[in-house]
Amino acid sequence: MTGTIDLSGDPNIGVYARVFEDIAIVYPGAPDEFTGALARELDVEIVSTYIQGSSIIGSLVSGNSQGLVVSGLATDEELAVLNEYRDIYLLEEGMNAAGNVILANDYVAAVHPDMEIDVAEEIGSFLSVPVIRLSLGGIKTVGMAGSATNKGILVHPRTNDTEIANLERVVDLPIGLGSVNMGSGLVGSGLLANSKGYIAGSVTTGFELGRIEEVFGFLE
Repeated sequence: MTGTIDLSGDPNIGVYARVFEDIAIVYPGAPDEFTGALARELDVEIVSTYIQGSSIIGSLVSGNSQGLVVSGLATDEELAVLNEYRDIYLLEEGMNAAGNVILANDYVAAVHPDMEIDVAEEIGSFLSVPVIRLSLGGIKTVGMAGSATNKGILVHPRTNDTEIANLERVVDLPIGLGSVNMGSGLVGSGLLANSKGYIAGSVTTGFELGRIEEVFGFLE
């Protein structure tokens, strides 16, 4: 089961939550309609916490089934909540908005092209996946320019052949162009997905939903 939803009127739902195969991290006080839909449609447990005191969870956390990469500005209390579910790697550098600068699943981690090589390699090692530095459609914040599940990767519609080829060299999954919320190429900002389902922002069109379903393997 899949569909669309907003968060208190905002269709940019990927900014405020981060979804994995088994959990969804959402800020405390998120509407019950929203958290209930995530739990039901994506078959996940809801983990409630702020990150560095902020509700923009999707921008500040990335990772996969192996671990979580989290902003180094997260508090000890916040990290204690997350540590119940995953090991944690703290992104301490200036480029610490992990959810913005890392696009990851259980097979690959794509990171901001300007990320220091040693940091990128540490992230890949921590998540037990190959790591690649690249942009998508010229956008360096790959965590918002794409959305990755263990079934496919949806990327900004301006992503070029070279960028796709670079990604295809390290991962064997369907990679497709798409958008959300009536033409936004920042698909990570308006889409929450795992291998079991997806929820898109409330103004995502039928055509866009069809593309999401095709890339992520939900077409019957």
